[in-house]
Amino acid sequence: MITISGFVNFIILAVLVMLISVGLDRLFIHIVPFRLFYYAMRFPGVVLHEVAHIAGCLISGAEIKKIVLFSETGGSVTYAKPRIPLIGTVIISTAPLFVLPLILAGVTWIFGSYFGCYVPLAFPSGWDAGTGLYDMINGVITIFKTNLITHFNGWFLLYLYLIGSIILSLSPSGQDIKNAAVGIGILIALCLLVIGTGYQPGIALISLIISLMNNAFSVGLMFEIITAVVAIPFLALYSTRGS
Repeated sequence: MITISGFVNFIILAVLVMLISVGLDRLFIHIVPFRLFYYAMRFPGVVLHEVAHIAGCLISGAEIKKIVLFSETGGSVTYAKPRIPLIGTVIISTAPLFVLPLILAGVTWIFGSYFGCYVPLAFPSGWDAGTGLYDMINGVITIFKTNLITHFNGWFLLYLYLIGSIILSLSPSGQDIKNAAVGIGILIALCLLVIGTGYQPGIALISLIISLMNNAFSVGLMFEIITAVVAIPFLALYSTRGS
């Protein structure tokens, strides 16, 4: 069962995943040598990000008014007020955080099963800032070494492109967070109240939801580490150009 400390750890993990995604996106803006190349890299992730928002609208009963899947400034989904009050906006705004890790896992399964890539990512069942992160980094090193050195696989480069693009679009935008801020605050307060009062049915439900979301965020963190490794050659090129 979830405890207050466990719930706080979950919030920390969620914020960490979002901050790393935003940080990586800003890093790639500066280090990718050509703007068109940057747009090409962002395209799959931005489209999937907006599709996740569309799914959130459908789930929450919000009427979709306008869809922009991709532009130079990103994408957007304009929608009417959801039928589900407060929580509906949270669902729409944070949908990419939960949908995109599932897509990442699916892409990994496809490339591992049908394209011969060595990607046996063992996603942790929960967040452990010590051993969990250490195991992730070791796993990423093994994946790169196997696919690029031990047994070179060209499909692995396409795999890196796809997951890198998705990771750069994983985090909700600033406007998404602003839209959902009140609902998120209320949900966090309610969860803490239920856990603090020891109401077992409520704690059981929260524990189930947090467990599923923890898995999604842990998957996201794993791929963020991989994307950070992908950024190293671009960073080296950028440093060379700047010197």
